[in-house]
Amino acid sequence: MSQFEPGDGRSVEPAPGAPSSRRELREQEALAARAPRPRRPEQPGGHESAPRRRRRWPWVLGSIALVLALLIGAGIVVANQYGDRIAEELGWSTTEDFTGSGNGEEIDFVVAEGELGSDIANNLVEQGIVASYDAFYDLLLAQDPQPTFFPGSYALQGEMSAQAALDVLLDPANRVTASVLIREGLTAEQIYEQLAADTGVPLEDIQAAAVPADFSLPADLTSLDGYLFPATYSFDPGTEPATMISAMVNRMISALDQRGIAPEDRHRVLTIASIIEREARLPEDFGRVARVIENRLAVGMPLQMDSTAQFGVAGDEGSVWSSALQLTDENAWNTYVIEGLPLGPISAPGDTAIDAVLNPPAGDWVYFVTVNLETGETVFTTTLEEHEAAVQQLRDWCSANSGFGACG
Repeated sequence: MSQFEPGDGRSVEPAPGAPSSRRELREQEALAARAPRPRRPEQPGGHESAPRRRRRWPWVLGSIALVLALLIGAGIVVANQYGDRIAEELGWSTTEDFTGSGNGEEIDFVVAEGELGSDIANNLVEQGIVASYDAFYDLLLAQDPQPTFFPGSYALQGEMSAQAALDVLLDPANRVTASVLIREGLTAEQIYEQLAADTGVPLEDIQAAAVPADFSLPADLTSLDGYLFPATYSFDPGTEPATMISAMVNRMISALDQRGIAPEDRHRVLTIASIIEREARLPEDFGRVARVIENRLAVGMPLQMDSTAQFGVAGDEGSVWSSALQLTDENAWNTYVIEGLPLGPISAPGDTAIDAVLNPPAGDWVYFVTVNLETGETVFTTTLEEHEAAVQQLRDWCSANSGFGACG
């Protein structure tokens, strides 16, 4: 059959073996898919070519690395959770600790108010007292009941075992403090000197801190005389001067409040009590001196107290006699030239003097003089003649005891 060129409008017969329809095309494709694949040609020598082997070693190494990572991770978890227990069972030591009570190097260790056991443990390590945080803190956790630490300074040593350091810190008797005894009758300046001597704090630092207004006292006060309570105080090393002074002021205000003394009456009470503290020699005479002061104030007599004249003008301390300058100088404390009470307290009064102001005994005395400076015997009188006779007794005693310091 002749074949025509396409494009002349006649139909074209399909090529032999070619699908004549879409259905036949799909059937041929399906048959081709199910047909077996031809074998590879044989290699020379009659052997078939060997298939290429896939490389498996990277996968194997990766698997090994993963297993090792899992084992290491599990080991770390176990060590963290059970390491100490395992070490104890095997007799190993996992916590660094010193042995003994120290190497002899003294260290002032301070436990501050509000510090926790963890804070103390860190501070002990930083100062070279214990070997490690865990050695001390684990020991704390093992205590039953949990220990209480008292703020203060403790004398420890370098390289102490955790147990030795803990034993020292738990005993309040081991606190290192500066004990300061403030005696009754001292002036504020004498108290500052005592503080400096007993604590090692420079005197000028203490004086600079002694500002009455800083301690909630009246703004018109010129000094802290009379407002520093005489007692024994304990101060930790490094205590600020203002803290020391505050303790003394607060103790005095507390003493006044306990007796029901109103704030507006504090200054008057302390002023009278401070004079009594310097004038009376025996406890039984405190109330009588208070009565003499009240009697004189009641009738408008000058107090004429040598203690106030000597406070107003510094002179020979401790002498029973006042100088002519002290008796005549016009200052706010000289009760020989002013009426009524001096400007303020002249010394630190104690409980006995304060109580004497509040509860003086009945009596009409307006004079008194100590006639025996060694025993403190004092004569209280109501007339000038009686008083002058008592003063002569004192002169006679001083003549017989010329070596007694207060007679000079």
